[in-house]
Amino acid sequence: MSSKQNTVPIVAAFDFDGTLTYCDSLFPFLLYAQGLAVVVSKIGKHIPSLIKCLLKKISRQQVKEEILTTFFGGRPIEEIRKLGKDFAYGKLNRLVKPEGLERLQWHLNQGHRCILISASLDIYLHPWANYTGFQDVISSRLESDNKGLATGKLIGKNCRGSEKVRRLLELVGPRENFCLYAYGDSEGDKELLEIADFPYYRRMH
Repeated sequence: MSSKQNTVPIVAAFDFDGTLTYCDSLFPFLLYAQGLAVVVSKIGKHIPSLIKCLLKKISRQQVKEEILTTFFGGRPIEEIRKLGKDFAYGKLNRLVKPEGLERLQWHLNQGHRCILISASLDIYLHPWANYTGFQDVISSRLESDNKGLATGKLIGKNCRGSEKVRRLLELVGPRENFCLYAYGDSEGDKELLEIADFPYYRRMH
């Protein structure tokens, strides 16, 4: 164990999609919330935006908000949260890698502060993380208006790239005050992995 681990708190930050899961979780949630026929009928109009996003002509946040507005805009946020909770306790677990949960449990057994940090949505990540054992969740957050209806927009920035680092430090404090294990699998985790004492890219050990 390094001298830093002996003198400061230890934090383990886990990305979700592709790191703890086998695939992206948003599309399975859309299927769960609205069914295959509705998803097929609605998603087609977003294909041009998805292509532009892949070509980096528009941001991931822009295309995500377009999709969320189509599927959830104008619906009561509490209704969507109920769907998210049911999804978290049911079908979402089928997407989760056993080795990811094993690594999480190892950190919990060591008394480390475990944080789930993801661009996925709070509406299903929070309930899943709470019963899985994470102490904190940093995620993209679905916005609602003053009538309690989802707008389809995100509160603040999509939790990806440098935004992960900004929000982690906002939660935990100055980087020099803790030892960081970080787990990620994509370009969106690059900045988080770069500041870690122990970075794990597409691996758990």
